[in-house]
Amino acid sequence: MTSSITSLGLVGLRCYPVTVEADVQSGISSFDLVGLPGAAVRESRDRVRASIQNCGLTFPAGRIVINLAPADQNKDTPIYDLPVLLALLCASGQLPPQPQSIAFLGELSLTGELRPVKGVLPMVRAAAEIGIRRIYVPEANAVEAALEDRMEVYGAATTQQLIEALCGRAPIPPAKTDLDALLAQPPANQLDFSEVRGQDLAKRALEIAAAGGHNLMMIGPPGAGKSMLAKRLPSILPPFTRQEALEVTAIHSVAGLLPPSGLVVTRPFRAPHHTMSDIALAGGGRIPRPGEVSLAHAGVLFLDELPEFGRSSLEVLRQPIEDGRITVSRVSGSSAFPSRCSLVAALNPCPCGYFGHPSRTCTCSQADIARYLRKISGPLLDRIDLQIEVSPVTYDEMTAPPAECSAAIRRRVVAARERQLRRFEGQPFFCNAGMEHRHLVEYCTLSGESGAFLRTAFERLDLSARSYDRLCKTALTIADLEGADRIAPEHLAEAIRYRALDQKYWRRRMA
Repeated sequence: MTSSITSLGLVGLRCYPVTVEADVQSGISSFDLVGLPGAAVRESRDRVRASIQNCGLTFPAGRIVINLAPADQNKDTPIYDLPVLLALLCASGQLPPQPQSIAFLGELSLTGELRPVKGVLPMVRAAAEIGIRRIYVPEANAVEAALEDRMEVYGAATTQQLIEALCGRAPIPPAKTDLDALLAQPPANQLDFSEVRGQDLAKRALEIAAAGGHNLMMIGPPGAGKSMLAKRLPSILPPFTRQEALEVTAIHSVAGLLPPSGLVVTRPFRAPHHTMSDIALAGGGRIPRPGEVSLAHAGVLFLDELPEFGRSSLEVLRQPIEDGRITVSRVSGSSAFPSRCSLVAALNPCPCGYFGHPSRTCTCSQADIARYLRKISGPLLDRIDLQIEVSPVTYDEMTAPPAECSAAIRRRVVAARERQLRRFEGQPFFCNAGMEHRHLVEYCTLSGESGAFLRTAFERLDLSARSYDRLCKTALTIADLEGADRIAPEHLAEAIRYRALDQKYWRRRMA
């Protein structure tokens, strides 16, 4: 006798339907799995057998063949444990046939408990697109799955509970998740800008970066506060939009990094160590998984001690921070992950860290400094909107009263981001940094005076076309923070101020 159960498969963030077919025939007992099963799927034979027997059910006798269709797609995840078990029970007459419009996901324990699995949210969202309207998942995944409001989601703790529900003896109540309530929760235990003394220029640059989603680089001696400033950036970031929250949650779900609430409610802040590999930063592996640049989507990727990262790792970042998307290609296929994040980098001006220090002597030779700075390529620098110098804090600044708190800065950032959300309604991006060149004509209109000012700066500083675009975006964010409707010369002047470090440290020293 044959039966089939609908399930789902996932490659990167791309989901596809999987039909689990079971055929039970009389003959010598055997249990075969076909359809390109990986090691995790092949091992499901023992988990399914033990689960059926420990739940007081009868494991079918005879020749068993399980087919996972489509048969040309590799499958290497334990989410098929539950569909295989249900297909066997249907084929042996212990469970009524299940409609193809109902999907099942779940890993089994030997006692029949349903264990949580990765990637539930992107699979449920894709299932809704192909017409599936009901899905059964492990109870621990129910909150995450219920974020998709087009789907009836049911969470079961054990196989026995699920079977009772499918037989109509003890229905499971549908899971509900209030996405708006989760997003309205205030951030907890965040560091505050009131703890930072001095560094007014750096705080202003971080405010602009948060308001417009811009990339930022801070250069200064050890102990100046670069890392301290960057770690407080999350406290002034604007709240998620619904779409951003779902995108970020889907990425973290695939990576197995979801919090207990089942939803990522605050913008991510990723700070990988400089010893990490290219694959860990960009994503990849035998089965493509998101890297740090994708895990930071809609948030911040902080790279401390930037020149200590491998040159190849830094060059990998050029395309994703420009396009907001990274494609990982492997023999098993290609996967695309969103990567629209703000890159925040910190570095010293030289290997010893004290070049240009007002009181300490630099011990590096000119060749050492040039070699150190050369680790950061011109194309990568060109993609960083804001470049600032962080000077050592003076005694008077250290003993001054507490500075402006993060809550006050965040209110200005939120107001500026709301202007951008209204401006870009209907567009696939949410902030000024997400604009492409073709959008500048529509959204970054310059008056005659502003255009003349920008022309002069463009020619004198020998800026690239990419630098021109990024200057316009930064100036628009500054205008949004002031509530201005048009870009004025003073907004451009401030934006240009943040593009001077490559002139001081790179072009001059490389000449």
